[in-house]
Order: sequence, then C-alpha cells, then structure tokens
Amino acid sequence: MQKKRVLLADDHQIVRNGLRQLINAEADLEVGAEASTSAETLTLLRQQDFDVLLLDISMPDRDGMDTLRLLRTHRADLPVLIISAYAEEQYALNMLRAGANGYIRKDADVDDILTAIRTVLRGRRYVSDTVADLLTQRLSGDADAPAHQQLSEREFQVLHKLATGKSVTEIADELFISVKSVSTYRSRLLTKLNLKSNAELTYYALKNGLIE
Repeated sequence: MQKKRVLLADDHQIVRNGLRQLINAEADLEVGAEASTSAETLTLLRQQDFDVLLLDISMPDRDGMDTLRLLRTHRADLPVLIISAYAEEQYALNMLRAGANGYIRKDADVDDILTAIRTVLRGRRYVSDTVADLLTQRLSGDADAPAHQQLSEREFQVLHKLATGKSVTEIADELFISVKSVSTYRSRLLTKLNLKSNAELTYYALKNGLIE
C-alpha cells in the first residue's frame, strides 16, 4: 500500500511532533514534510506533491485563511484539513466557506483526527457534530448564533485583520484589493455587528475568541 503524504503546517514544534507520531503510526499515512510558517507551506506545495494538508489558523507570517486563499490559486484540488486550537464556533464555518475541506480541534480525540484526515482524503468534507449544529443554526437563522457567523468570507477576513491592529492600507495590500474596498467592508462590519469603532471591533473579537 502506498502511503498518503501529509504536509503538517503549524508554528508549534510540540504540536507537529504529536501529529507526526500519530500519523506515522498509521499503515496508510505518513508525514511527508513540515512547515512552521505560511511561506514555508506555500513553498513546499510548489516543490513537492502531497495528498493532504493539515493547516493551522494561527501562523506567524500569515493567517490560515489567507494561506488557504493563496494555495487555492495553484492547488485547487488539494484536500485541506484545518486543525486549530480555536473552537468550531469561532472559525469553522468561515474556513469551510473559504475552501477548507474540514475543521477539527487540536484537542480532539485521536480517532476523530484520523477520521477527519481520511474523510478529506476521500474527497469528502469532514463536519463534526458541533459544526453540523452550527450549519443548522445558520440555515435556520438562529437568533442566538454569534453575529460574525453571518459575515461573508471577505468581511470576516477584514474583521480579523482590523481586530489585530492592521491598518486599512496594510489590509488592502494583503488582500490585493483597494483601500476604498477595505473601508467599505469596515463600514459593513460596524453596521452588521452594531459597533462604532475599531476599538469595539477588537473587543468583540477578543470576547468571541477570534483573536488572542
């Protein structure tokens, strides 16, 4: 049996060590390479062939959503499983909309992590019970669902970047859009979240666990 090659992308060595041991113990899987930054991840994907990418959201040079957007320009078919410390309620729906094939917590059971990897390798989406509930809430218009779950992918990206202190110009450069467009997204965010300033956006993001 030819093993499926996994690319691990996480900036914490201890996390990569644990995942490597878990994956390499399986008869059908092996870790082909590891990356600790978004830039390393994208370089490895250009240089080598992998069957699946395990991608963390928090990377030192570029967040997971931006990394996902960039890699999709040349590896549209690559299964990507987001493996994150953030709860599903905070990021799962937005990452799935951005093109991820699945989302799982780093503290999930070993069997669940392996199931998630094999599910996306088969070309299917991995949706945990929690994410399934979130999808149901979204479709039913649950009034108790956090307001950020109703944002578009781009609006969520701008929210995250503003909340981490980036300027409108910096965001425009990172997303390859105009400063005017970023300002428009900012205005929409303030309206949809019923907020008045960047400071309130940052507080909202902290309160809802979208940034640390």
